[in-house]
Amino acid sequence: MTKPLRLGIAGLGTVGTGVVKIVRQKADLLAARAGRPVAISAVSARTRDKDRGVSLSDYTWEDDPVALATRDDVDVFVELMGGSDGPAKAATEAAITAGKDVVTANKAMLAHHGQALATAAETAGRVLRFEAAVAGGIPVVKALTEGLAGNDVTRVMGVMNGTCNYILTRMQATGQGYNALFEEADKLGYLEADPNLDVGGIDAGHKLALLSSIAFGTQVNFNDVELEGIQSITLEDIKHAADMGYRIKLLGVAQLTGRGLEQRMSPCLVPESSPLGQLEGGTNMVVLEGDMVEQIVLRGPGAGEGPTASAVMSDVMDIARGIRVSTFGQPASGLQQATAARASTPAPFYLRMDLEDKPGALAKVATVLGDAGISIDRMRQYRHDDTTAPVLIVTHKTTRTALDSALDAMGKLDVMASSPVALRIETV
Repeated sequence: MTKPLRLGIAGLGTVGTGVVKIVRQKADLLAARAGRPVAISAVSARTRDKDRGVSLSDYTWEDDPVALATRDDVDVFVELMGGSDGPAKAATEAAITAGKDVVTANKAMLAHHGQALATAAETAGRVLRFEAAVAGGIPVVKALTEGLAGNDVTRVMGVMNGTCNYILTRMQATGQGYNALFEEADKLGYLEADPNLDVGGIDAGHKLALLSSIAFGTQVNFNDVELEGIQSITLEDIKHAADMGYRIKLLGVAQLTGRGLEQRMSPCLVPESSPLGQLEGGTNMVVLEGDMVEQIVLRGPGAGEGPTASAVMSDVMDIARGIRVSTFGQPASGLQQATAARASTPAPFYLRMDLEDKPGALAKVATVLGDAGISIDRMRQYRHDDTTAPVLIVTHKTTRTALDSALDAMGKLDVMASSPVALRIETV
C-alpha cells in the first residue's frame, strides 16, 4: 500500500476542527485524488477536554506544538493556532528544521516573517504553503502562483475582510449606523478578539501584503501597507455614495509602478454596478489583472470552518501529490526588496466635512482646494443646523499628494467644525 501522508495539526479551533472533519469524512475521496491516503498522526491545542464535535481519540495528543512539529510520525505540520509570533512561529520554525513541510492559515505570521520562513523552508528543501491565509475558500494564492504564472500582473485589488463588508453592506440595507452594526457583528462572532484587526484594516492588510509578494516578486513588507479602517464611515457617507451610484468598500489595492510598490487598504467608493459594488455580506472578492489574461474576478466565502478548511486541504493535497511550489511563487532568494510608493495614479475623491456656519466658510475651502490644483466636480450641502453646515464635495481627478496638501491646509482654517473624511473613488 502507498505510504500515507501523515499530518500533525496544531490548533483545533474552527478551522482545525474543519480539517479533522474533512480527513475523517472524506478519506476515500482524498486517497483517490492524491494517489495515497491522508492521515492524522497527532494534534495539539490549548484545551484537551473541549467538545469539538468530532472524535480525536485516534490521534496522539501533544500539549506542546513544538513537540508535535518535530514528531517522527508527522510529514506535514499544519499550523492553525494564529498569532504573528509565539507558539505558532516557534513551532513552524521547529517543523522546518526537523524536515517537515508546513501548511498554515496564519496571515499575520507570514506578513511579518514570511521572507525569513520561506527562505528557511526552501533552504531545507521543504515547502511552506498558505492558501487558507488569504480570502478563505477562494483559491487566490494558487491562481497567482500557478494559474497566472505566465502573466506580468499589473494590479491586485479586492475586498478581503468579510466583517468589514458585512458592516458596510448592512449599514446600507438597514439604515443603522456603524456602532450598531459593529455590535451586531460582534454578537454573531464575526470580529477578532482584537476588533481593530478587522475594522482597522490590519487583517486585510496582512492578506494584501502576501498577495503583493506573489504578484510582483517582492519580499513581503506589511509595514509599507497604507492602512485606514472603516471606523470613520457614517451612515451619511453610505447614503451620499448611493445617491451618486457608488458603494463604499474596504478595498485593498496593490500595483508596481516606476516609483515603487503601492499597497493600500482603505475605504473607497466603487461603482454600484461593478462586481465589487454588488458584493454583499461577509463574502470576499479578489480582482487580478495581468497583461495576458486581462482581468479575472474570484468571489467566495472569506472565512468559516468549511471554506477555510477546504483551503488548508488544497495545500495538503498538493503535497500529497508531490507538487512542490516555492512559497511566494518563485524562490525566496530571488524576491526583490521593493521601494514603497504612495498611489500616484490620479483619481477623483469624495470629501465630507462639517463647516462652521460662518459667511465665506465654503469659499475658504474652495480656495484651499484651488491652491492645491484640485478642481471641484460637484458639491452638495445637506442638513443644516444653527452652528454647522455639512458639505459634500467630489473632486475631479487629483493625486493623493495634492489632496493631502489641501487637507493639511484645511486643518488650519478657522471654519472647520470637524476633520474632513476623504475617500478615493476607485476605477474597477
